[in-house]
Amino acid sequence: MSNANPVAVVVGAGRGIGRTVAVRLSSEGYRVALVARSEDQLCETAFRCPGQTLVLPGDITSAETVDRVFSVAEETWGSAEVLVANAGASTSAPLTKTTDQQWAQMLDVNLTAPFRCIRRVIPNMVERGHGRIVVVASVAAKQGEPYISAYTASKHGLLGVVRSAAAELATKGVTVNAVCPGYVDTSMTEQTIAVIAEKTGRTPEQALASLEAKQLNRRLVLTEEVAEVVWLCITNAAISGQGLNIDGGGVQN
Repeated sequence: MSNANPVAVVVGAGRGIGRTVAVRLSSEGYRVALVARSEDQLCETAFRCPGQTLVLPGDITSAETVDRVFSVAEETWGSAEVLVANAGASTSAPLTKTTDQQWAQMLDVNLTAPFRCIRRVIPNMVERGHGRIVVVASVAAKQGEPYISAYTASKHGLLGVVRSAAAELATKGVTVNAVCPGYVDTSMTEQTIAVIAEKTGRTPEQALASLEAKQLNRRLVLTEEVAEVVWLCITNAAISGQGLNIDGGGVQN
């Protein structure tokens, strides 16, 4: 850390991985700006953080919202040393039944929004000569699976942005990485389980087992396990341009 109370912005901090990351950063001494759509969820995250927080609700797919939340954080505390871009969404459909609306939504949430956040924080990080950017991608950034073509495309694109940004910033003191979880024990996975059960007639327990079977250790990833890798990316200046898999060994590249 370059000062006693550095600033971190966590996008998608209302629940799941983002909430766990925010609490971890707060416990490590960061002042954390919390960004997501739901103010109620952000307030719950803030309650769990031991340090100072800013609750900044807004739709991160809006370019105006991106500028506003970073401007508020900068006016309150100064520029961010850490950005964790975690906001994301998923959809499932056969490729031929994937609508233009589904396609656009996946790109807006999973690719364009984090790109805008990265673009927004880079100038101040470069000026300071220090910064850490971590995006939450997915193992879908590394391989394709049936019925998630739009989601997979958005995550592949996000990993591409990370790698290009890391190359541009390699001599500037700024690292850029992606963490690529498999199926994580979050509400998003609960929704996936419900969809599988509805479409296939399997029980929720059977649907969960099918997801666990995709991971070699036969269990869901914990949000704390993802947060630990995010923290590694923040503390280790030699890691940049990487997509770090967190999936029990299922994807080995």
